[in-house]
Amino acid sequence: MTLPLLLRDRRPGLAWTLTVLSCLCSVGVARDLLHAPFLTAGVVALFYCLYTVAARYDRPITTAGWVICLALGSAFLPQNAVGVAILVSMPVLLGINVRARRNAQHELVEQRQRHEEERAVLEERQRIARELHDVVAHHMSVIAIHAEAAPYKVADPPAELAESFADIRSSALEGLTELRRILGVLRTEHDPQTVPQPGLDRLDEIVASARNGGVSVTTTVSGAPAPLPQGVSLSAYRILQEALSNAMKHAPGASVEVGVAYGRNALTLRVVNGPGSAPGREPSPVAAAGGGHGLVGMRERAAMLGGELVAEPTPDGGFAVTATLPWAATAHRGTPPRDPARRRGGPTERET
Repeated sequence: MTLPLLLRDRRPGLAWTLTVLSCLCSVGVARDLLHAPFLTAGVVALFYCLYTVAARYDRPITTAGWVICLALGSAFLPQNAVGVAILVSMPVLLGINVRARRNAQHELVEQRQRHEEERAVLEERQRIARELHDVVAHHMSVIAIHAEAAPYKVADPPAELAESFADIRSSALEGLTELRRILGVLRTEHDPQTVPQPGLDRLDEIVASARNGGVSVTTTVSGAPAPLPQGVSLSAYRILQEALSNAMKHAPGASVEVGVAYGRNALTLRVVNGPGSAPGREPSPVAAAGGGHGLVGMRERAAMLGGELVAEPTPDGGFAVTATLPWAATAHRGTPPRDPARRRGGPTERET
């Protein structure tokens, strides 16, 4: 009668069913040998299994088990139905209370995880906004300077033209002022941001830092390298930095392959690492310098540019991060065609 308790943890429903059957089968033995309506060991096992059912299953199953036990108890002890109801209800109420507490704790953990993800997203967006401030402020400053200098490039410019350029310059300066005001809300006292923002042209620097940390990194660049918009170049740099950081943190000692593909309309980045072979190893300086929120930050940067990022495990136990960053539409919008010499790699006189 107590053997079903061995199944209580893995199969509580089956254990409860077996205890009910054992109690029914032991009625004759209890009456003939002990002159009692039931065996105490069987009832204790039944209540224990009933508590487990109430703690594991939802309300309909728990109610069905409670009704069956109440009916059997009333049939065995019809003269004490109230006491039977109290005894049967105690393990059920205790199990329901335990299940409600477990569900509340589980929901609390899920809420905390969800809040942590939301906080990481907000912090990463704030970091992206701070980093892109220099890029946007540079372009707005250039607009203001060109608008101020344009009337002096024409002899006797019309008053309407000078007024239009003055309005352009005023609007650019007002936008720059508002941008700095907004950035002042995002900044902290310990975040001066005085260093120029990096770009993909510093790819060799990231790879060299990873190699100095003891990581075997192989770099492949395909396609014709083209000048990227500063926002795209900055996001590409940060994505590669964070991907290498994650590879060194979660797969120390693994070989890493970095691929940069310049497409016609998009830049594709791919970082693939094999399974780690040096657990417990201290992360290298570039791993500690990631500064982002892992996949959350990389996805935010890709989404900001209208691209996408795919992160998935590889069949050999490693991990692969692939980011596609559109850039052609942004780079060529409103930009005059480049000189053929520039496409071949030689600078033109104006660019020089």
